[in-house]
Amino acid sequence: MRVAVIGAGGWGTALAISLAGKGTQVNLWVRNSALYKTIVLKRVNETYLPGVKLPPAVRPTLELAEALQEREMVILAVPSHGVRDTARAMRGLLPPQSILVCAAKGLEENSYLRMSQVLEQELGPSFAPRLAVISGPNHAEEVSRGIPTATVAASTSGDTARLVQEALTSPSFRVYTNPDLIGVEMGGALKNIIALGAGIIEGLGLGDNTKAALVTRGLVEMTRLGTALGARARTFTGLSGLGDLYVTCSSVHSRNRYVGLQIGQGKILGEILAGMKMVAEGVHTTRAAWALSRQTGVEMPITGEIYRVLFEGKSPRAAIEELMQRSTKPEMEEIAF
Repeated sequence: MRVAVIGAGGWGTALAISLAGKGTQVNLWVRNSALYKTIVLKRVNETYLPGVKLPPAVRPTLELAEALQEREMVILAVPSHGVRDTARAMRGLLPPQSILVCAAKGLEENSYLRMSQVLEQELGPSFAPRLAVISGPNHAEEVSRGIPTATVAASTSGDTARLVQEALTSPSFRVYTNPDLIGVEMGGALKNIIALGAGIIEGLGLGDNTKAALVTRGLVEMTRLGTALGARARTFTGLSGLGDLYVTCSSVHSRNRYVGLQIGQGKILGEILAGMKMVAEGVHTTRAAWALSRQTGVEMPITGEIYRVLFEGKSPRAAIEELMQRSTKPEMEEIAF
């Protein structure tokens, strides 16, 4: 299968390397000309994935039309805030009948839309059966080095999900399928908010008990909002929910955990983000998720407190005190005395 990967950040580069490792010919679209020159000369993405060689089967290009030419599958691996503009640029260039796989995780900040919804708006609803997303506990640093990893391919079309599964599965990258597109996308987006909170807890020097409580109750909030928007609750216990939540809250590779850690240590959000090469999606997603919580009437106290810490200057310690002093309640509403 001929594949294009659109976006040469860490995740896009890792996916290109993984695909090339099983013999797939991959066009890698690089937006930045300086990065393109480095990749061509050194066969390494020194900016976003240093130390990992690109196989010969990965062909970088600056031209979007060239990257997409005669491709049977296109993987969109740009940050969530760039999905709409990139989709707009691809309009008219995508080969007929090509499958589009969105590897971006997040919610659009102003519209609160999932990435598949953004793509349908830009490419037309007729594209929906050929659209899939991939999401799971997948750090680029590990995928690119062949460390065993599992992910989920979700689509409203079973045929499309299975084609993505077949194209991406390798001895070190195992792909499952799931028809719950909404649930898989919401899990991948919302876990970043909880990872910010996990980092804050570490930055404050609090304990494992605190983090375990945050992660567990955070999963409850993810499930509440997801199901209110049409997702299946069980999806949040899978790789794109609990799996991704676990790795993002605990890994040294997690950008969202890092941002939270710095906030917990007293740093200013704007300064933290200015010093990062890559995007911490949870910051944008927190705004969108908190707005959706108020729109839908879904109770999300952790998300609300993280929003106030990020955007209203609330003290992290005050936010934790507020959460701990909320009125008592059953752990599970459906299993109450």
